[in-house]
Amino acid sequence: MKVTLSLLRLALLSTLSLVSCRALAQSTPAATQQLQLSAFVAGTGTFTDLSGGKNLGITAGLDITVLHFRAFRPAAEIRGTYPVDGGTISSQKNFLVGPKVEYPIGRLHPYADFLIGRGGIDYLRGGYIFGNIKYLSSNTVVYSPGVGLDYNLTHNLAVKADFQYQHWDTPAVPSGSISPKAFTLGGVYVFDFNPRHHHSQ
Repeated sequence: MKVTLSLLRLALLSTLSLVSCRALAQSTPAATQQLQLSAFVAGTGTFTDLSGGKNLGITAGLDITVLHFRAFRPAAEIRGTYPVDGGTISSQKNFLVGPKVEYPIGRLHPYADFLIGRGGIDYLRGGYIFGNIKYLSSNTVVYSPGVGLDYNLTHNLAVKADFQYQHWDTPAVPSGSISPKAFTLGGVYVFDFNPRHHHSQ
């Protein structure tokens, strides 16, 4: 319950921050008043950090940018990953949200993000035995700092490469936690809410 309340507070603070930034944009000449929404779908390969296991999954998400500065673009991101092939050890799925900062350089859009959310592990082959206990599943808060790069092909289409280093708690290992590493490659569609606004990026 405390974790859920903390996530709700984080989401509320992020929303208030974005609204404040939008209000600032209306009075700051250095900012461009442009709402941007982009959606992405990608394939994700995850090294689960549990007995050498690997997952192949589908990741989908949204980025919402309400303020563009000349040097960088702060945004809010929401994404989820679902495994289509959980391998033989464990199947990991997650739903994450958090801030993202992008630094456009022409068509290149490198970025960093810090996502927090919920993750679930299904232990395969009838369960995962640690000590005298067989674990079938577990749930945890997931912390996921990451970096990535979007490359614009057109005004509306881009390709994405993304890496997330994650922290999961699990009772099935001696340390009590694992650090999955997720590599994502896919496509991005940028919705244009400013039809009169044209740029080369």
